[in-house]
Amino acid sequence: MLSRQLIVETALRLVGQHGAEALTVRRLGAALGADPSAVYRYFRNTDDLLLAVADELVGRAQHGWRPTGDWRADLREIGLRIHRAYQAHPQAALLAAHRTTGRTHEIRAVEAILGVLRAAGFPDPEAVRIYHAFVDQSLGFAALDAAALALPPAARAADDEVWQAAYGRLAADTHPNIAATAPLLAADMRRSGYPYALELLLEAAASRLPRPGGRPPRP
Repeated sequence: MLSRQLIVETALRLVGQHGAEALTVRRLGAALGADPSAVYRYFRNTDDLLLAVADELVGRAQHGWRPTGDWRADLREIGLRIHRAYQAHPQAALLAAHRTTGRTHEIRAVEAILGVLRAAGFPDPEAVRIYHAFVDQSLGFAALDAAALALPPAARAADDEVWQAAYGRLAADTHPNIAATAPLLAADMRRSGYPYALELLLEAAASRLPRPGGRPPRP
């Protein structure tokens, strides 16, 4: 039986298989075995559907998450969950990571993240700024890494090879810093920089917590 959830899940699958061009009412109707016009009973247009797909990814990232009371561990887990959810659907991530849905899953995520920060003792202005940086970092890396995953395998392999074929051959007398770190660069650039960037953000956020006795945070 046709439903909003079935349409969203089908759209997510089609985008994963065929890219952005798959998000059309005609293709959805064919995949659902329904008249394409039936989609309009649930969604105003394809952008409305795209926002629903974006909200579904947010929901999948939250599924099963529970706060532990350790604000750094909780934010770390939320961030990594967001990253994994988008990496599982790279084509959809390219379409959805930059959208603001204002829908159920996104609202619940905003409430949860702000709740973690406020419970940790961050003043509201600081909690909002950290929330903004945290979410933008998570979604920015999700989109960047999704774009790499969405490349054809040959193109991905060629990009990885550049770090050895081009950077690894630079001479120390002309490029001393690259030459000194070339093996490290070649190894590190093959994986996402997000986990380390997330740790840097959490460390920076910790320095903004009010200190014991009500003293302001370090500048």
